[in-house]
Amino acid sequence: MATSPSIITRDTDQLAAKTNNIYQSVYIISQRAKQIALSTKDELTGKLAEFASHVDNLEEIFENREQIEISKFYERQPKPTSMALEEFMNDEVHFKFQDESEAGKF
Repeated sequence: MATSPSIITRDTDQLAAKTNNIYQSVYIISQRAKQIALSTKDELTGKLAEFASHVDNLEEIFENREQIEISKFYERQPKPTSMALEEFMNDEVHFKFQDESEAGKF
């Protein structure tokens, strides 16, 4: 991803301009960040499941280089909030609002 890992000051007016409400923009970004975090967690869990030991004995636990490299790769990735914010600012996140008449309906 092209997301910068450093801290960047964002203009709140630019965030609010996409939805005309800063709170809605932050909510959309947070929901997208949750989606990214869950998919990354599922992906990492799937890859690490191959190395899972089904033995409860502590003496048989050993260091696996591949497992460490996979973990380090995921640790170096940008944070989900940074990725979601970048996607939102680049108009890569699609969202829609419920009509006010439908807001209370289930």
